[in-house]
Amino acid sequence: MKTHVWSVDNFVDKLESYPQITQAATLLKNNEVVAFPTETVYGLGGNAESDEAVAKIFGAKGRPADNPLIIHIAETAQLEAFTSGIPQSAAILMETFWPGPLTIVLKKKEGKLSELATAGLSTVAVRMPAHPLALALIKQSGLPIAAPSANVSGKPSPTLARHVEEDLTGKIAGIVDGGPTGVGLESTVIDCTEVVPVILRPGGITKEQIEEVIGKVSVDPALKNAEATPKSPGMKYRHYAPNAPLFLVNGSHAFLQKLVTEQQAEGKKVGILTTEEAVHDYQADLILACGQRNKLETVATSLYDTLRSFNDAEIDVIFSEIFPEEGVGQAIMNRLSKAAANQVITE
Repeated sequence: MKTHVWSVDNFVDKLESYPQITQAATLLKNNEVVAFPTETVYGLGGNAESDEAVAKIFGAKGRPADNPLIIHIAETAQLEAFTSGIPQSAAILMETFWPGPLTIVLKKKEGKLSELATAGLSTVAVRMPAHPLALALIKQSGLPIAAPSANVSGKPSPTLARHVEEDLTGKIAGIVDGGPTGVGLESTVIDCTEVVPVILRPGGITKEQIEEVIGKVSVDPALKNAEATPKSPGMKYRHYAPNAPLFLVNGSHAFLQKLVTEQQAEGKKVGILTTEEAVHDYQADLILACGQRNKLETVATSLYDTLRSFNDAEIDVIFSEIFPEEGVGQAIMNRLSKAAANQVITE
């Protein structure tokens, strides 16, 4: 399959009628799949009403079919077609955070969406992305768009169009290149079908921000308990992982360096994921600074690109510092824990 790549300026007026957007939207209407930027990561979009299109998403990614997809919309009016009632908590969250990196789980109307997209569940996860290209493409298609991250399942999510090309060229119909994404981590997912809303996946909107507008929320136990069954996309299987084994290190810089030295003595190429503040504290085959520890949002933005960079250097084992689980740090540690298959070495 030939994969078309369109480079589009995010700031062009009337993006919906821009030729590249029209071409990409036509592919979506024809039940092909197209990658496009959002403010979080690049998504792999397909017609959420079509089994054919959704099957192509799963096929391109190699994604397990029991893993539901998030439905992307451009206007709240689209919800009426496939959801059944909007709880007050959900309405407040939409008003406050949409467009933005927040996915809301609602009751769905039967027979409106592909059962493949919702993995046969009675609920549907929906969000409105805060990216001009994503909104223009969805509007032009006139469809609800099912869109997981545009990468091979299990690998780090794509924050640049070239990441998508590396993983999916020849497997999908098109890629809309809108430059780097912003947040760098997937959306927060919150289930508003419960009396007390439940955060199923931490992301760009923090628990603290949510509680400021709707009061107390709970957190899915599966985020901390590897044996529990998660209810959100991206939480059930090993995700976000570089090629080399990744270990999280809960200890001092000296302890981490000791681990590196031991691995190098066995002839292995060792990488370290750290931050700008500590990049000169270590010696290893590859040391990558992933943002600034005192500005965790910069770590979030850089995380996936940093994890992919270890692949380019053909590193054998990676050790990563850990981060405080406050604010966006909760989402960072969630993704790192998934990438490391929950392997933590404690001093």
